[in-house]
Amino acid sequence: MGKKSALQEKKGIPPPPIVNAKALQQVVSKRRILPTASDLIQGIRQGDITALSRAITLIESTQPQHLEKANCVINGCLPFANHSLRIGITGVPGVGKSTFIEALGMHLTGLGKKVAVLAVDPSSMVSHGSILGDKTRMEELVKAPNAYIRPSAAGDSLGGVARKTRETIILCEAAGFDTIIIETVGVGQSETAVHSMVDFFLLLKIAGAGDELQGIKRGIMEMADAIVINKADGDNVAKAKLAKTEFQRALHLFPPKKSGWTPLVSTCSAFEKKGIDTVWETIVAYQKMAQDNGYFETKRSAQNEYWMLETIQEHLKSTFFTHPKVLAALDHYKETVSNHQMSPFAAAHALLELAKMPND
Repeated sequence: MGKKSALQEKKGIPPPPIVNAKALQQVVSKRRILPTASDLIQGIRQGDITALSRAITLIESTQPQHLEKANCVINGCLPFANHSLRIGITGVPGVGKSTFIEALGMHLTGLGKKVAVLAVDPSSMVSHGSILGDKTRMEELVKAPNAYIRPSAAGDSLGGVARKTRETIILCEAAGFDTIIIETVGVGQSETAVHSMVDFFLLLKIAGAGDELQGIKRGIMEMADAIVINKADGDNVAKAKLAKTEFQRALHLFPPKKSGWTPLVSTCSAFEKKGIDTVWETIVAYQKMAQDNGYFETKRSAQNEYWMLETIQEHLKSTFFTHPKVLAALDHYKETVSNHQMSPFAAAHALLELAKMPND
């Protein structure tokens, strides 16, 4: 028999497991207990922010199995909605939307208002990711007890409006928020979509971004109920006052609004929190006028019809692209079109015909 090697390691004590199995089992079991639609509705009605956030995540989900539950939550909250003032705020990147919204939100919470901010962040067309940094930017407002900030990714939805922003408004209203502020990404068509879901539409501008002719060229001017020249501080005060005069002249060239309201132009400094009270007074004056002449409710009814049709279009689009026959043939038709063997219109017609066929 050969001698045993001296280079032998004695069998030691095995190291303890890194994760406690019992604790892990408890965590997993709790995660599996998902709140029911009734639990979420009850939590939202009680002002539970966790329940509100979970419900918003649910309605933003693209999973088909979440749709029915999400609809139950929305329908359960609907009787308690429609009791808020909805404000849309837009402007080009760099105009100071986040700073302005925080200043306005702090002003409103100081007046005893409950404010929900629905901030839509642009999504990368390459990585499909979003920064969702609005809570970081609004570090004062995020700590306010009567404020709630919900950043959402725009995804591939129209013009950068979160796919379920309209439903999120209903949930926030049911949770007791009386002022809903929606921030657009400011990239074009988002303004049209946001305008169709708010009561008051505010356009933020900065001095030096164009004269009154530039203002006339932008269709966004026709939708604005107020124009606010931000960053009117320091050496920029004189420029802001000049820009105010130019935009006031430009507004006279537009046809009167159906609401009977004449858009107002003002200046402010969100950074120094100057002029924010004037902006709020303008919004309150508009709300009173629109409610007195009946336009407020008329506009909301028209918006409900618009979003019903938009939802139908979205559903039809989703149903088309998830149809098994379309999924099976889509790559083939893409290649055929790319090789100039078939026109895009003929290929689209062929795919639409496939979508009419029943699933196997």
